[in-house]
Amino acid sequence: MGFVFLNLFNLQAQEHLNREVLPILIPEPKTYTELDVRDTKPPKAFHIAPPEGAPNVVIVLIDDLGIGATNTFGGPIQTPTMDKLANSGLRYNNFHTTALCSPTRMALKTGRNHHTCNTGSIMETATAYPGNTGALPNSVAPLAEMLRLNGYSTAAFGKWHETAAWETSVSGPFDRWPTQQGFDKFYGFIGGETDQWAPLIYDGLKKVNPPKMENYHFTTDMTNQAINWVKAQQSMTPDKPFFVYFSTGAVHAPHHVSKEWSDKYKGKFDQGWDNIREATVKRMKSMGIIPENTNLGPKPKDIKDWDKLTDNERKLFSRQAEVFAGFMEMTDYEVGRLIEAIEEIGEIDNTLVFFIAGDNGTSAEGGMVGMYNEMTYFNGVEEKVEDLLPLIDDWGLENTFPHMAAGWAVAFDAPFTWTKQVASDFGGTRNGMIIHYPQNITEKNGLRTQFSHVTDIAPTILEAAGLPEPKVVNGVPQIPMAGTSLVYSFNNPDAAERHIIQYFEMFGNRAIYNDGWFARTIHRAPWQVSNLPPLETDVWDLYNVKEDFSLTNNLAAKYPEKLEQLKSLFMAEAQKYHVLPIDDRTIERTNAELAGRPDLLGGRNSLMLYEGMEGMMENTFINIKNKSFSVTADLVSPKTGAKGVILAQGGRFGGWSVYLKDGKPAFIYNFLGLEHYVISSDTKLPEGKSTVKFDFVYDGNGLGKGGEVTIYVNGTSVAKGRVEKTQPNIFSADETADVGLDNQTPVAVNENIGYGPEETKFTGKIEKVLIKI
Repeated sequence: MGFVFLNLFNLQAQEHLNREVLPILIPEPKTYTELDVRDTKPPKAFHIAPPEGAPNVVIVLIDDLGIGATNTFGGPIQTPTMDKLANSGLRYNNFHTTALCSPTRMALKTGRNHHTCNTGSIMETATAYPGNTGALPNSVAPLAEMLRLNGYSTAAFGKWHETAAWETSVSGPFDRWPTQQGFDKFYGFIGGETDQWAPLIYDGLKKVNPPKMENYHFTTDMTNQAINWVKAQQSMTPDKPFFVYFSTGAVHAPHHVSKEWSDKYKGKFDQGWDNIREATVKRMKSMGIIPENTNLGPKPKDIKDWDKLTDNERKLFSRQAEVFAGFMEMTDYEVGRLIEAIEEIGEIDNTLVFFIAGDNGTSAEGGMVGMYNEMTYFNGVEEKVEDLLPLIDDWGLENTFPHMAAGWAVAFDAPFTWTKQVASDFGGTRNGMIIHYPQNITEKNGLRTQFSHVTDIAPTILEAAGLPEPKVVNGVPQIPMAGTSLVYSFNNPDAAERHIIQYFEMFGNRAIYNDGWFARTIHRAPWQVSNLPPLETDVWDLYNVKEDFSLTNNLAAKYPEKLEQLKSLFMAEAQKYHVLPIDDRTIERTNAELAGRPDLLGGRNSLMLYEGMEGMMENTFINIKNKSFSVTADLVSPKTGAKGVILAQGGRFGGWSVYLKDGKPAFIYNFLGLEHYVISSDTKLPEGKSTVKFDFVYDGNGLGKGGEVTIYVNGTSVAKGRVEKTQPNIFSADETADVGLDNQTPVAVNENIGYGPEETKFTGKIEKVLIKI
């Protein structure tokens, strides 16, 4: 009874709140003149609640998935959960992202263009220029914060990838971490990808180990967490709606999935990517997803015809697609568990669900033959078919970190030509989207064709919740949202589109949409990282997308004045939103010094470490790549001798470690999981204190060269050896540097090559470790 009374009181009070300034001001408290509390009545409690009828909100965001991948949009991969939501909701076939993950996520969560969020590319390639700094300004408050300050409970699960790379250490600052960006709860990984079998997980700000469970997989783990949170939240506060951001690591590389899922697709892709593309377009037409006059876009010239591949190539590539498809179907199943949980507690009708099938097109970053270890791409190492064939049976399992050949990316982005990273082609930016909202959408299995963009999601949610766009948040005046609410399209399939101008830009690929016209230039292919043409020589195309769904009829020669008009519009939008100057560098920008972004360690050439320091991400650790360096450790060994890791960086698919094995000091360099160089001493450390130094002298004369290793104990050389090659650019996207143990996957493969996964914790005492360049 008291709960109902409190609710009725607050519903009346909420009508007079100023929601354009957040946080909402609490009414002035009454002033009392009575001396004795027994002579008064207590005031009615006040709390912030959303407008009456505000829905729960769930955003499901899949990673690296093109519009031509899922059967919901005509593709070959089974997605029954997406089908179920689409069949009782709406499909959007003209929805666009930014062509890359961090920028799409920022635009999604703020309603502003990605350059307004200072996220012109991913966090790890931020630069010093406005629009690209990687630091979300306070004038761009996220949707989650707006909802939280209006009375929602908020939670994010899975991939984040929205925190500046230099802000991911124990020193913070943490104001751009999820729990300071409007989310009450966060469970997931901070970077762009993680090992699904051995992930780097944060619960809020705390790094946690994955729970012990049979057949552990992160997607299952994050789903368990989401289900538990939703049920508990509604149990404790059923009057508060929830906002869940459910962002899977799938189907970004590494493509990790059990054979139970991947083997469901045995032989399904043997027909090859050319036939898959054609069959997908045929199904899309029969389903009404695309117009009947849609042409299949030509493949990029670098992608070979399937029938011209060797038998070994076809065998390998088919298996890669089977694993990718299994990964996606398994992810759809996990999304289904979350949806079923919401149904079980009776909240599905009042829940606004966005199922966004990709934060960009399918990734072609696997190159022409795919990769057993995705880190080879970032280090300029080309893998060969003959080296990958022996790994077919294990593809997707714990001992691989795989990506697939680019031909499949083109196929899963049908009917378009290009893929992820190509912001100037719809293959990079057009993603299937489902909106499911039984309480307010009357049509079932509807199709919406209006142009829409990821910036439209936040204003759609605000309108559906009856909330105004705030003008001030936490004392800071706000940059207005660039997106347009899609509520107008919910029950009117023929409504005129309202988002009529949108620029696109990523690593030099750029385009502009304006009321059915699309002008663009393809500056670089996703696999092209050098020898790029000058930006000023780029040739622009022109398309009428209302008549040419797949961008196959270039009208530049026919309408040159229209093209020039759109090119001028692009430059105006680019100047307005801090897109200029264009930066087409890719791998070089992973180096903070070259990119000009902040570096946590700055120009320091040494770092003192202590026992217990662990989870140090690569972008916040001293960079020893392409340099001579030394590690000096002051240790205390027990009488029985010590063993375990002193300092390790990276993991199974690339890194290095200094450690003791049976009391004897050793050094291992793991080159991309392909080659392992071990230098070890025959001399056991004495009982008590010792100083061990590991000295690596780099060969020089370029990147990724080898070097000589010398191990010293108390100033005396005890071992020498050689490392033939090193990784020039990156060890890992998610593995960390750790003192006294080797977290996640170990740098060493097994006890015969270094140490086993159960032998990493140091059993003596580490007083301090100095790493010096």
